[in-house]
Amino acid sequence: MSASSERFEVDGGHIEVSRPDKVLYPDDSYGKRDVVAYYRSVAGVMVPHLRARPLTLRRFPDGLAGEGFFQKEASGHLPDWIRIEEVPQRGSGGPVHHVIADDAATLLYLANQACLEFHMMLSTAGSLERPDLIVLDIDPPQGVRTTELRSVVRDLCHRFGRAGLAPHVQATGGKGFHVVAPLAAEADFDRVRGWADDIAEEAVREDPERLTTEQRKNKRGDRIFLDINRNAYAQTMIAPYSLRARSGAPAATPLEPGELTRVTPGGYGLANMARRLRRKHDPWAEIHEAAVPR
Repeated sequence: MSASSERFEVDGGHIEVSRPDKVLYPDDSYGKRDVVAYYRSVAGVMVPHLRARPLTLRRFPDGLAGEGFFQKEASGHLPDWIRIEEVPQRGSGGPVHHVIADDAATLLYLANQACLEFHMMLSTAGSLERPDLIVLDIDPPQGVRTTELRSVVRDLCHRFGRAGLAPHVQATGGKGFHVVAPLAAEADFDRVRGWADDIAEEAVREDPERLTTEQRKNKRGDRIFLDINRNAYAQTMIAPYSLRARSGAPAATPLEPGELTRVTPGGYGLANMARRLRRKHDPWAEIHEAAVPR
């Protein structure tokens, strides 16, 4: 091990982290060591959500001070113990070879590659056409009060329930929240997107001054955007416990139902997630047990 690297024990082996002092979050002075340590601390709750799901990685080799990029196609130099799965493209072009993080070692290896964000598909590699998650992304414009945003989340949870779905809430670590429900992976994406569209459009009809499904930003005004677009083949959502590429290093955080009254979209992250997990189990640990055939 060179002086410019550091070993992290994981899964009975180790991951060698290069340039551990490299600053990735300059506003907070968090380095690569901090990021890898964070992912090691959450691996036990995060990996079960990632397992078997093709990933899109958001990497920042020069930290947030430089330009990041989204990576779908797996790098050719990955070690052979990392799982790669072929995902056919719709339309022209060959398949895309996505990384899958089935274990903590893969998660830490990717963190060492300056992957800050992990975005996961709503279906698994063994059933790409049939999602086992449905998600509605609640995306507010600047200036929306958190109390108002929480009210919208609660309303959408009720609508999910009336539609026969079991709603689960995630603070995205960004501006808003996700309302997510498990599915039995029986319906295809077109049907699932239709369910999401029905829920969103009903909400907009009943509250048109506050909510919108308008795709064009310049048409939304100051309304909260209900985004159903992630419910499509090979599209992704931010993975539970993934860091976000934002100052403060917030993280996507699954919530218990009673937590919404006091949690903000970016309230948990690198600085306090480990403390949260010491006193609270993963609220989504059994999410798929609530899946109802449709």
